Amino acid sequence: MLQELENAMRKASSQGAMFAKLVADRAGISSADMDCIDFVNVEGRMTAGRLAELTGLTTGAITGVVDRLEKAGFVRRERDETDRRKVFIVPVEERMMEMGRPYELVKRAMQQQCEAYTDAELKFLIRYGTESYQSMLDATTELNGSGKVASPRETRDRSVK
Repeated sequence: MLQELENAMRKASSQGAMFAKLVADRAGISSADMDCIDFVNVEGRMTAGRLAELTGLTTGAITGVVDRLEKAGFVRRERDETDRRKVFIVPVEERMMEMGRPYELVKRAMQQQCEAYTDAELKFLIRYGTESYQSMLDATTELNGSGKVASPRETRDRSVK
């Protein structure tokens, strides 16, 4: 059953990535930049450091992402009024609404799907999704820090410790 769950989640994730790529292509940005927009859109105003934490990317990589997104009009930089050294990444609402239109198709399908679930099942799915995100973030951060993909033996050895 765990293999079936993994396969189902991988298929859903891959299809979500394909959908996002199509939206990103239509918006003239990369898929990776699209993923970062999603974090900013969901969480709202945040620092580059926070976006780096959420994505597992380095702050240097995030600077490049924010530069591209700002140039494309999806975000703007805003200085903190009390600490001028602190800069926030702020979504540009009009552009986010444009970006969100194709996702209405997904939202409607998910709402219809979720009508069949109980509140307890939905709470479980929220927990599973949140924990899955954390697992993927941990793996991304580890891979990003090591600069290489761990061999199956290294992965197994780490999990035994």
